[in-house]
Amino acid sequence: MTFSHRFAGRGAIITGGASGIGLAAARRIVAEGGSVCIWDVDAAQIDAARAELGPKAHGIRVNVAAAEEVERAAAEAQGHLGRIDVLVCSAGVAGKNAPVVDYPIDEWKRVFDINVHGLFYCNRFVAPKMVENGYGRIVNIASIAGKEGNPTASAYSASKAAVVGFTKSLGKELAQTGVVVNTITPATVDTPILTQVSQAHIDYMRSKIPMGRFGTVDELAAIITWLASEECSFSTGAVFDVSGGRATY
Repeated sequence: MTFSHRFAGRGAIITGGASGIGLAAARRIVAEGGSVCIWDVDAAQIDAARAELGPKAHGIRVNVAAAEEVERAAAEAQGHLGRIDVLVCSAGVAGKNAPVVDYPIDEWKRVFDINVHGLFYCNRFVAPKMVENGYGRIVNIASIAGKEGNPTASAYSASKAAVVGFTKSLGKELAQTGVVVNTITPATVDTPILTQVSQAHIDYMRSKIPMGRFGTVDELAAIITWLASEECSFSTGAVFDVSGGRATY
């Protein structure tokens, strides 16, 4: 595949960037001339990703669920990158599979701490730096589960619905600043997050996709990098489905 230079001179923060969808997006941005700062909780995976991506990649160990860590990391990333033009919020957890009446309360809180509160902190501390520069692209990763709901995955589904609503709000707030904010709602993608859920749930999710297969990280990276580029200039607060035909609205 031949890449353009859409990200020449641009700096990007990618949460959950040491594996899965985040790492695939980082590869594309670097291949298209940009620099990336990977945020993740796994130091070994960060080191491996940096080694793969080369000198245009930096890494910071960050627990996105801790506001003070995110605030510190945002300042540190700006030091590495010079300026922050792109934020891709890919960090997330699937949570346990259980009916609502049996869902562990601590697990519900953990899923929201990472998928919702963590994403809010990242947007909260990075967006002002973009507004100051008069340019920015934020891509928040939600899920088709946030639009349709998956049985035995209420915490995950509800958390991703929150990401959609949050993105719509922030997109409107920043609409005249040069910063656009969008979200994607993938169906299931073949990533390590599948190890967190039951085989029965995996089979259910595959059965809901008309194409009969899961998405790939490269397919997700393609739309993420368009949304993260200058080419995306008149879409904000929008939701883009990447669902193999599953999306019904």
